[in-house]
Amino acid sequence: MLRKSKSRQRAAGPDRGALVERVAGWSVRHRALAIAGWFALMVVALLASAVMPGDTADSTDPGDTGRAGRVLDAQQVYPRPQENVLVQARTPDAARPFAEDPELRRATQDLVAALRRTPGAVTAVRSPLERDGGRLVSKDGRSGLVTFEVAGPVEQTAEHYDAATEAVKTVQARHPRVRLAQAGDRSLSRVVDEGIKDDFKRAEFFSLPLTVVILLVVFGSLIAAAIPLLLAATTVVATFGFLQVLAHWVPVNSATSSMVLLIGVAVGVDYSLFYLRRAREERAAGHGVEDALRITARTSGRVVVVSGLTVMLCLGGLLFTGLDNFKGLTTGAVLVVGVAMVGSVTVLPALLAALGHRVDKARIPWVGRRRTTADRSRAWAAVARAVVRRPLVWGGAAALVLLVLALPALEMRLQDAAVTDSLSRKVPTVDAAARMQEAFPGAPAPAQVVIWGKKNPDAVDDPAVRRAVESLHERAAASDGALNEPISATKVGRALVVRVPLASFGTDDAANRALETLRKRTLPDALGEVAKADGRTGGIGGIGGIDYAVAGKTAFAYDFTQRITDRTPYVFAFVLLLAFVLLVVAFRSPAVALVSIVLNLLSIGAAYGALTWVFQDGHLSSALDFAPYGGVIGWLPLFMFVILFGLSMDYHIFVLSRIRERRLAGADAREAVVGGIASGAGVVTSAAVIMTAAFSVFVVLSAIEYKMMGVGLAVAILIDATLVRGVLLPAAIALLGRRAFQGPRQGPDHAARDMPVDDQAADVAAARSRQLS
Repeated sequence: MLRKSKSRQRAAGPDRGALVERVAGWSVRHRALAIAGWFALMVVALLASAVMPGDTADSTDPGDTGRAGRVLDAQQVYPRPQENVLVQARTPDAARPFAEDPELRRATQDLVAALRRTPGAVTAVRSPLERDGGRLVSKDGRSGLVTFEVAGPVEQTAEHYDAATEAVKTVQARHPRVRLAQAGDRSLSRVVDEGIKDDFKRAEFFSLPLTVVILLVVFGSLIAAAIPLLLAATTVVATFGFLQVLAHWVPVNSATSSMVLLIGVAVGVDYSLFYLRRAREERAAGHGVEDALRITARTSGRVVVVSGLTVMLCLGGLLFTGLDNFKGLTTGAVLVVGVAMVGSVTVLPALLAALGHRVDKARIPWVGRRRTTADRSRAWAAVARAVVRRPLVWGGAAALVLLVLALPALEMRLQDAAVTDSLSRKVPTVDAAARMQEAFPGAPAPAQVVIWGKKNPDAVDDPAVRRAVESLHERAAASDGALNEPISATKVGRALVVRVPLASFGTDDAANRALETLRKRTLPDALGEVAKADGRTGGIGGIGGIDYAVAGKTAFAYDFTQRITDRTPYVFAFVLLLAFVLLVVAFRSPAVALVSIVLNLLSIGAAYGALTWVFQDGHLSSALDFAPYGGVIGWLPLFMFVILFGLSMDYHIFVLSRIRERRLAGADAREAVVGGIASGAGVVTSAAVIMTAAFSVFVVLSAIEYKMMGVGLAVAILIDATLVRGVLLPAAIALLGRRAFQGPRQGPDHAARDMPVDDQAADVAAARSRQLS
C-alpha cells in the first residue's frame, strides 16, 4: 500500500521532502564544489563587512526616554558626564557632623583642588564647602558630596575621566581615614560595560571547551566531534559578517553578538547531531554512504528545515515589541539559524560524503567503541513502554509536577536590576553607588529632565523656565522624599538638561513612584505655576512653546518594562498561532499541533516558576552567589518564551518525526511511540546536555541578569528534554492513538500516506519498532 501510494506521488510531481533531498543529493555528488562554496560564502560575508561604508544604525529608547534622546541627538551635542565623590568618615560610629570634622573638610578641600588642577579634564566642580554648598551635605549631616563634570570633546572624554579618577585616588591615599567613593554617569556605565565584556569572555572561555568535551563523549571520535564544531564555527563567522552589513540599517549591540554565538553553537550542534546520528543508523542498517545520506536528507534533513523555519519565525515575534534592542537581536538570531539550516543541507552532507566511513576514525579509548555505534536507548525505551501502557497515570503525574513547579510564577514581579542589584558590592564603584544612595538618595544616577522649545529654539532661555527649574528645589523638599537634592541644570545646545535625584536611582517601587511623581505632578505643576504668574497659556505645563521629557537609568528601565508588558500579549499570540499553523502543515494533525503547544507551555511555565523561586524569592542565593532584590528582569520572561519555544521545536519535531516514521511504516500507535522515543532520545539527550551545559556557564557570571538567564534556560531545556519529551509526549501521543496523525476529514492513516517515506527506511523502522516492543 505504501509503495503504491508513493508511486502515485511521484507521478503527480515532487513531494515536499524532495527539495531537501535534491539539494543534499547535489551536494553529495558535487562534494568538493559544495564545500568550497560554503567556505567562499564565509569569505564573502567577512569581506562585505570589511568594505561596507557608512555609519552603523543607532538604537532609540522607548517612551519618554526615547523622546528625550531624540531631542539631544538633534542638538548634536550631549550633556557632559557628571561624577560624584562621596566624602565621609571610614568609621561611622566615630563620625562627627561634616561641618565640625576637620579631617573631612581637609580631604574635601584637597579633592577640590586636585580636581581643578587637572588640565582641561574637569569642569563645574561643586563642593559642600562653598557658600551655597548646604545642599551637598547629607540630611544626617555626616557626609559630603563633591560633584564635577568630565570635560569634552567626546573623543577625549575617556582620557579626561581617567585623569579625574586618578586625582581622586591620589587624594584618597593622602587621607586614609576618610572614604572618597566615586560613582556617576561615566563610572557606572564603565563598570557595567566592563562587567558585560568580562562575563561574556568568561562564558565563551568555559562553554566552548565544555561543548568540545561533551561532543567527544557523545561521538567517541575526534573526527565526528569536529563536524558539529566546524558547522557551528563557520555559521557564526558568516553570520557575524552579514550582521555587520545589516548593522547599517538595524541597531546591533554587544549582547546581540553574544546571543548569536550562543544560538549559533546550539543550533549548529543540534542539526549536526540530527544528521550524524541518522547517517550512522542507516549505515548500520546496511546502506552505503550515499544511500545513507539520501535517506538522512529525506528524514532528518527535512526535520532540520522544518524546525529551522519554525525557530526563525518564532524569533520574529520579538519584533512585535517595537524595541530597537530586540531588532538587532532578532535579526542576528534569525540569520544564524538560517545560515546553520542552509549549511546542514549543503556542506554537511558533502563533508559526510567526503569522509565516508572515515568519519568514525580517531576513536577515543574506552568510549569510542560504544559511541560510534547507533544503538537505541534501552533506558528511554523502557520509560516509553511504561508510559504508553498507562499514559493517563504517567502523563497526569508529569503534568502535575510541571504545574507545581510553575506555581511560583503566579507571583512573578518584573523589575530590572539596578547596578547595585546586578553586580557585587565587591566592585568599588558599585559599593560607592550603594553608600551614596544611603547618604544622598538618587545622586549616583539622577533623572534627566530634557526641556526644549517646540517652535522657538531659544524658548529655554525664557526667565520663566529658569524660575520653574529653581522652584524644583522647594518642590523636592516638599515631595516626602520622592525627589531629592542637589538639582542642577545645564544648557545643551538649545535644550536644557535638569538633573533631579529621585528617591532611588534604581528600579524599585520607590524609584518608579518618584519617577511618576516627577513626570505627572512635579514638572507640570512647576511649569504651570510659573506660567500662570506670567499670564501665559498653552504648551506643556502652561509655558507657551515648551515641551519636556524625562530620561535617565530609572526612566529607561521603567519605559522599557512598560513597553514589554504592553506588547507581550501580541508576541505570545503571534508565536502560538504561528507554531500551531507550522505544526499542522508539518504533521497534518491539528491534535498533534495543539498537544505540542500545550507541552511547550508547561515546560516554559515550569522554568518561569523555577526562576521566580530562585531569584525573586531568594532561594539558593548563597550557592549561586547573588543578592535577591525581589524581582525578575523585565525582558527575560519574554525573551525566554521566544527562544525556548523556538529551540524546543528542534527536539519536538525530531522526536515526532521518528514516531510518525514508524507509524507510516505500519507500526501501531504504541509501537511507533516506543520506537520513536528510543531512537530519538539519544540525540535529544546529547543535544540537551550540550545546551544545558552552555547555559549553565552563565550561572557563574557576575551580573544577576545572566545568572537568571542561565538558570531559566538551563532548567527549561532540562525539563523539555526529559519530562516533556520522555514522558508527556509519549503519553499524549498514546492517548491520541490513531488520531495522532489524522487530519480533518481524513482516515486514520490518510495524512500518513500523503507524506513521503523511503521504502527501505520504512521497513527498517517497522522492524526496529517491533524489536523494541
